[in-house]
Amino acid sequence: MSNRKIVLASRNKKKTQEVAELLAAVGFLVVPVTDFPEVPEVEEDGDTFAANAAKKATEVAIALGQWVIGEDSGLKVDALNGAPGIYSARYSGEHATDDSNNAKLIADLANVAEDKRGAGYVCSIALSSPTGEVKVTAEGTCRGRILTTASGSGGFGYDPYFLIPEYHRTFGDLSPLVKRKLSHRARAFALFIPQLLRIADEF
Repeated sequence: MSNRKIVLASRNKKKTQEVAELLAAVGFLVVPVTDFPEVPEVEEDGDTFAANAAKKATEVAIALGQWVIGEDSGLKVDALNGAPGIYSARYSGEHATDDSNNAKLIADLANVAEDKRGAGYVCSIALSSPTGEVKVTAEGTCRGRILTTASGSGGFGYDPYFLIPEYHRTFGDLSPLVKRKLSHRARAFALFIPQLLRIADEF
């Protein structure tokens, strides 16, 4: 099974590494879309994580004629009516960075009490065939709370501010091994992988 290849429609190196490790365990080689510089950026104009994931998967699959995973994920904060949501990666503007996004998030929550800072990470996945047909979808969530100060240097995005209450640690504190069990992405792929394996013979 080790020669089964899937392209991941993401230019985020840390996200690609997480996905590659999850799928390597079941015999799939994940190749980032950055290996194909001729593929244009996909405009993420869907109104849900699932819509964006499907769009990324199908557009890149058609462009390359290969099996492609589209993934869209982000943070939904209760006190902000679900923001930043699908705009998580660009919350602070067009040229957003993790630091600027986190700064905006903390500023927006400045007057919110600790017990009202609940939030959830969401991850949606879609697998497209080389002809652009969505064959598998899955979605996972992970609940936590947003801290006022960062803790830990691991992970990426909002991870250093996202506290997992039962562990008393943020995703920035937790080891990659633990995160691979708990995260929204891990939970989405736990649902995705059995479906993937059922159609593996099509690769």
